[in-house]
Amino acid sequence: MNGILGRMDWNRAAGLVVVLALHGGVLYGLLSARVIPPPAEAVTLFVNFINPPPPQPVPRVIPQSASPKRLKQETPPVKPPHYHLAAEAPVVSPTEAVEPLPSPAPVIAPPPVEPPAPTPAPPKPVGPVTLSSELAVACPERTPPVYPPLARRLGETGKVVLGVELDETGRVSAAQVLTSSGSNRLDAAALAAVRTWRCQPAQRDGHAVRSLATQPFNFTLEGR
Repeated sequence: MNGILGRMDWNRAAGLVVVLALHGGVLYGLLSARVIPPPAEAVTLFVNFINPPPPQPVPRVIPQSASPKRLKQETPPVKPPHYHLAAEAPVVSPTEAVEPLPSPAPVIAPPPVEPPAPTPAPPKPVGPVTLSSELAVACPERTPPVYPPLARRLGETGKVVLGVELDETGRVSAAQVLTSSGSNRLDAAALAAVRTWRCQPAQRDGHAVRSLATQPFNFTLEGR
C-alpha cells in the first residue's frame, strides 16, 4: 500500500515538472517572437470614470386624461456613463522659467481744465461829469446878470463865456472866465450872476456827482 502511494506522488511530481517546463518554453517562445511586449515598452493607461450630470427634471403639465402608459413613454431616457481614456499628464520641470505676463500700462488722467479768468470790470470813471449842454438848461433857478452902469454909459458890449463847476447838491462851487468880453466890468457882472444859480446835480449810476459846464453871456445895449 505504501509503495502504491509513493508511485502516485512521484507521478504527480513528474507531471507538474513537465507542465511547468512546457509553460516556460511557450513563454520564452512568445518573448522571442515579440508577441508579448517586454515590460520596458509597456504604456501605462489611466481610465477615468466620469459620471454625467443628472438630467434636470422638466416640469410638465400632465392632463388628467393622460394614461400611465403614455407618461411612461415620455420619460427621457438616462444616458449611460461615458468612459474616456486620458493620457498621462505631462510633468513640468520646476527648473523651467515661467514668463510673467506684461503689466498693463498705467492710465494717466488728463490735467484738469482751469476755467478762464473772469474779465475784470472796467474801472469806474472818476472826477466830475462834463455836461453836453449849457449850464442854464440844468438850472431852474437862475437870475440874469446886471448890466454895470459905468459900462452902459461907456457903451461897453461883448460876449463872455464862463466855465462853471457844480457840486453834488447842484450849487456852483467854482466859476472862471474862459472867453472875455473885453470889459472887466462885464466879465465880473457875469461871474456874480452865475454864482447865485441853483441847478440839478448830474447823475452817475444813480448817484449825484460833480459836473462841469459852460455858460455864455451876451451884453448888448438896445435903443442906442
